[in-house]
Order: sequence, then structure tokens, then C-alpha cells
Amino acid sequence: MSTDIGKLRVDLDTKGYFRSDDKFAAFKIARAVSELMTAAGLKNKTETGLKRPVVVMCIGTDRSTGDSLGPLVGDMLSRWRLPGIHVLGTLDEPVHAKNLEEVLIKTAYQYPCAFIVAIDASLGILEHVGSISVGRGPLKPGAGLKKDLPPVGDMHITGIVNTGGFMDFLVLQSTRLSVVMRMADIIARGMYMAFNEFITLPIRDNLTLSKFN
Repeated sequence: MSTDIGKLRVDLDTKGYFRSDDKFAAFKIARAVSELMTAAGLKNKTETGLKRPVVVMCIGTDRSTGDSLGPLVGDMLSRWRLPGIHVLGTLDEPVHAKNLEEVLIKTAYQYPCAFIVAIDASLGILEHVGSISVGRGPLKPGAGLKKDLPPVGDMHITGIVNTGGFMDFLVLQSTRLSVVMRMADIIARGMYMAFNEFITLPIRDNLTLSKFN
């Protein structure tokens, strides 16, 4: 879980910010992810395929409903087995506070020069709950719970799953699963569509619409 509450209000004004109740949210996220990947030099318009491996690091744990956003996205993405896209962090093999540093070291060894997309849940103010932000640069996992963890990602995606500011750990535990599932579905579909531009895969029909929209 990332993003402290004071920093959140600033970030929402400076990076892509999408409501999960917007039926076009997945497409907007896809466009934002694609633009950031292109700006990082991953794609040459005259070439096909990835110029660097991409690692999607989905941070969180299935032991907390609110903090399960990352592993849920990881599960969804890993089922599609996208070439050149390496997904770390699923419900069965989560990336969390206790193993994050170890995973980062292994990732640097296995995928040198990889472009890392970090995904995590966050807490915010009431009117922002259910929103998804896409931004350049790393996120700081555990900031909202005052955990000292290393920053992660060349870019990041965060989903605001609940309100924060008081007893954040319990707030995460009591977050509605329906909210988290809807956001995970939108993020996963958006990323699939963005990655499609870089690995030239056909977009499956069932990715264009969701039962949650």
C-alpha cells in the first residue's frame, strides 16, 4: 500500500487520474501507459516489438482486502502470458513488504535494464476513492503505513481503494472487495491494451467491455 495522504492531493493534479466508474477508464489508462512507455524510449515507431523487457511489479497481499489490488492485477495479467512482459506479484506469489527488497534484487539480476511498472493500492480522501492514477517515476510502497521500503518503478499505477488518515491498517482490512475487483479489472485491461501496441498482439474481444462497467 502506497502514497501518504498529504502527497496524494498534489499527485492527483500532476498525473493521469481516472475514475473507475468511467466506462472508458481502461482505454484512458491504456493511452496513459502507452505514452509513458513511448516517452521512456521503449518503442520506435518504425520498429515492432519491445526494445527492453518490461516487468510489472504488482505489490500487495491477499491477507488484506484493500491491499490485494496489486496481486489481483498480477493474476489477471499473468494469465495472458504476454511475450516480453514479466509479471511479478500474484495471489499465490505476492510481492509485499517482507520480500520486496529480495524481489527487486532478483529482478535486477534476471532482467537488467528492465522497464518496471509498479502497481499498488493507496488510501486517500473520500471523493477520490475508486480512482486510478498513472504517473511517471517510482512509487513508495508502505508510505501510508509508515513502512520504510525502497521506491519501485520507472512508472507507477495506484488505485485509491479507501479513505486514509486514521488506523489505516484496519481501513485496508475492511475495504470492500467489489471496489478492489473493479479497479483491478480496469487496470489489467488497460495495461493489456497498452502492451498490445508494443508486442503486436491482437486485442481479445472480451477485453473491450467488462461486467463492472
